[in-house]
Amino acid sequence: MLEEFKKHIHDQFPELIQHKFLLACSGGLDSVVLAQLCSQCKLEFSLAHCNFKLRAAESNKDEQFVRELAKKLNKSFFVKEFATSKYARNQKVSVQMAARNLRYEWFNQLMEEQHIKTLVTAHHADDNLETFIINLSRGTGIKGLTGIPSRTNNIMRPLLPFSRKRILEFAQNEKIAWREDQSNAEIKYLRNKIRHEIVPVLKELHPTFLDNFAVTQEYLKQIATISDSHIRQLKEELFKVDGEVIRIKIESIQALAPLEAYIHALFSEYGFTEWEDLQNLLTAMSGKAVHSRTHRLVKDRDLLLLSRITNKVETQYNISESCAQIENPISLSIRYVDLIEETGPNVLYVDKETLKYPLTLRKWQKGDYFYPLGMKGRKKISKYYKDEKVDVLAKEKQWLLCAGDDVIWVVGKRADDRFKVTNSTKNILKIILN
Repeated sequence: MLEEFKKHIHDQFPELIQHKFLLACSGGLDSVVLAQLCSQCKLEFSLAHCNFKLRAAESNKDEQFVRELAKKLNKSFFVKEFATSKYARNQKVSVQMAARNLRYEWFNQLMEEQHIKTLVTAHHADDNLETFIINLSRGTGIKGLTGIPSRTNNIMRPLLPFSRKRILEFAQNEKIAWREDQSNAEIKYLRNKIRHEIVPVLKELHPTFLDNFAVTQEYLKQIATISDSHIRQLKEELFKVDGEVIRIKIESIQALAPLEAYIHALFSEYGFTEWEDLQNLLTAMSGKAVHSRTHRLVKDRDLLLLSRITNKVETQYNISESCAQIENPISLSIRYVDLIEETGPNVLYVDKETLKYPLTLRKWQKGDYFYPLGMKGRKKISKYYKDEKVDVLAKEKQWLLCAGDDVIWVVGKRADDRFKVTNSTKNILKIILN
C-alpha cells in the first residue's frame, strides 16, 4: 500500500510534496494510518486534533494518543477543545453537524495563523460509498452521486482510492496502534447504520462491489463534467452581465427542456433551493422575486434580474447650503456659475433661490412626483420609471435630489421644471454627477 500511496501522491497531489500541510487526526485507524503513510513518504506536515469533549475521559485519552503520535513522528501538534454539546444546543443543530462546523472553523483559523495552505483528511473509499448511499436515500442530483471529491478548495483527501479493509491490513502488518471510538459502533447514527448493516450486505452480494462502485462513480464524474461544460457554455449565452446585475431573457429559459433540470443547473450555484418558486417566477407579474441567502432573482417584464443581496445602507443623506462636494452615496460637485455652460444628463442647473435647505439625497418613496422639465403638469415618479422602462433593481439604486418633499432631480436622468433657471434667476447653482 505504501508504494501505491506514494505514486498516488506524486500523480494527484504534488502540492503535498512541495509544501507543508495540516493533517486532521482523530486518533482513529484511518487518520493514524494516513499520518504514518505521510511520514514514511517524508512529507512535511503538522497534526491537528479536535477534542469535542463528548466521551468524557475517552476524549482526553484520544488527545493524549495523538499528542504522543506527533512526538513519535517528530511533527508539531495542535489541539483545540470544544464545548460541542452546548454549541449544538445553541445553534439548534445535531452534535455531528456541530462537531463538523467547529472543526473546520478551527482548521481554517489555524491554517491562517500557521501560513499553511492545505488541509489533509483521512476520508477513504468506504466513506465515499456511505456518502453515496446517504445522498441517494435523501434524494439528490448527479453531483450528490459523485461522492466525496478528492479535493475541495484547500482540502485534500489522498486516501480516497483505498478501502477500509486495505487500511486495516496495512495497520496490522505495520503493527500500527490506533484508538477505537466506541460510538462508531452505535447504529442510531445514519452513517453507522449504513456502515454496519447495508454496506456489508452489498459487499456480500458481490466480492468486488467497492471496486465496481469506484468505476461507476468515475463514469458519473465524467458525465457531470460534460454537464458542467454545457451549463457554463449556456450561461455565457444567456446570462448577460450588466454591472452588478445579470440579465436573463425569460423566453430563452422557457425554451429549455427539461425545464426544471435546467433551472436547477443554472441557478443552484447562487444558493437557490425552491425550484418550483423559480419556475413559477417565469410567468409571474413584474416585480415578483425569489431569494436565496446570498442572491435575489426578480421578474421584470420579459427578463429575470439576478443580483447579490447586499446589506442595506442609509437611505437619506443631507446636503448643507455650504456644501461644495459630496462623495457618499454618490459623487456630486456643487458650485455657483454665471452662465449655463455644458449640458447633459449628468449636469443640473437650478435657481438657487427656489431651494430649501438642507437638500436631501434619497430613494423613491410611494407618492413621490415631480414636474418633468420640458413637460406640462406633474408626473408620479413611479409612472416616470415605468415609461422609461427602468427595471426593478435600477429603481432601487436610483437617487433623487430633493428639497423637502419636492423632487429637484431624478439624478442623472430628468430635472424638475419648478427649479429651472429663468431670465430672472440671480444665483445659478450647477450640480454635476461625477
